[in-house]
Amino acid sequence: MIMKNGIVYFVGAGPGDPGLLTIKGKQALEEADVVLYDRLANPKLLEFASPDCRFIYCGKLPDRHFMKQRDINALLVEKAAQGLTVVRLKGGDPSVFGRVGEEAEALHEHGIRYEMVPGITSGIAAPLYAGIPVTHRDFASSFAMITAHDKSLKGTPNLDWEGLARGVQTLVFYMGVKNLSYICQQLITYGKSPSAPVIVVQWGTWGRQRSVKGTLENIQQKVQEHQITNPAIIVIGDIVNFQTHSWFESKPLIGQHLMVVTHGEDEDPLADKLRASGADVIEWPKWRTERMPANEEILRKIGTFEDIFFTSRRAVCEFFQALASKKVDIRQLTARLSAASEHAETELEKRGFLISAPQPVSEKTLVVGSRHSVKDTQKHKSCSFYMTHENVIDDRFTHMIQRTISESPLHMIICPSKSSVQQLISTGEQIGILPEPSANHPPIVCIGDDTAASAYGFTAVQELDELFAFIQNQQAEKKLVHS
Repeated sequence: MIMKNGIVYFVGAGPGDPGLLTIKGKQALEEADVVLYDRLANPKLLEFASPDCRFIYCGKLPDRHFMKQRDINALLVEKAAQGLTVVRLKGGDPSVFGRVGEEAEALHEHGIRYEMVPGITSGIAAPLYAGIPVTHRDFASSFAMITAHDKSLKGTPNLDWEGLARGVQTLVFYMGVKNLSYICQQLITYGKSPSAPVIVVQWGTWGRQRSVKGTLENIQQKVQEHQITNPAIIVIGDIVNFQTHSWFESKPLIGQHLMVVTHGEDEDPLADKLRASGADVIEWPKWRTERMPANEEILRKIGTFEDIFFTSRRAVCEFFQALASKKVDIRQLTARLSAASEHAETELEKRGFLISAPQPVSEKTLVVGSRHSVKDTQKHKSCSFYMTHENVIDDRFTHMIQRTISESPLHMIICPSKSSVQQLISTGEQIGILPEPSANHPPIVCIGDDTAASAYGFTAVQELDELFAFIQNQQAEKKLVHS
């Protein structure tokens, strides 16, 4: 059999937390020409792909398929036969209740190479994020991962219920909320105690994770009361009683679905800080960087400037790369160097430079930055400008953000700066966010910008601690309304 030049990597995306992707999975995404991704693969993982990589959504919702399996198989064959590197990004582990076998068989039949990259499966990760290991030497020395639906007309799993009820200590059911009542009844019928402990974990390892505990005889009622739906993992067995504390669900912002509006310059650490506190965070817009041609006229006279001001970390990186590509001796750089952000200062310090305080602008000043930031500073007619790059909204992520918001509505939109407020006003409509005060939208919070807040009817906070307090107050008020 003659193998085609292309290759397909079946990559396990893990259960949701982007930090759980394997190193090998990340490497495959970085090399990909095309990514076919599932609904339960966190879209943030696609940020590892190159700006030229094409994204194709293959997601499936319960009772509604976006792309049929035969079409997915055909697309994998088509793209790989063109000599492309293809990543099939599948939620969890590709071999656990996915259809990787069918897809791999289709590739083999057409002589196309493929490799499997395992991922962390939700049946282990979701319970662990809820504070429950699936095994423990005092409670459970065996566990089973079980699909909670099959291909029958009824959709109820045809399983060895007696063997499961009597022979396995921890039972982990995937995607079983719809059949939860049937599962409980079957286990009780075949010998499991009605008081056997059960926990249902929804959106395991995501910031929107929730869990409900009960027993075989009452868990169905509790799930309905708390409106738990798929995707969810059901864990049954004495191991559930081992749970004393959910380290993940005890984080202060767990359950909060937030959007941080970005503006295309240095990455703001706010989104990562919110995630570390348990929130599920979307960053919008997503940006890609287009490098500008080196300005050889400026580089030739680089030694004549007394002050060089960098507007961002990216500007520093692009500028010094231009110096290297044009073989400009760095020893010609005798100017005082200053920067607009801590990120940019850190990048300069890494290169061995001492940082000066920004100096008054003069004809001996060079401002280095993106097209947008340079335009903002061109009111200073006396200085020179070097445009390193341009930040452009990456439209590949637009559909993903729209879908995520429609499936899990936002609790709050956060603008970390004045420029991000303007970004929301100009681009929010692309993802269905209309920022006018009369629109039906979640609260919009501006950090340190009272003017924009009052102009548009947004809420203003002055610093990060105040923002966290505001989010938690909103969280507490919603709990009171629903209690």
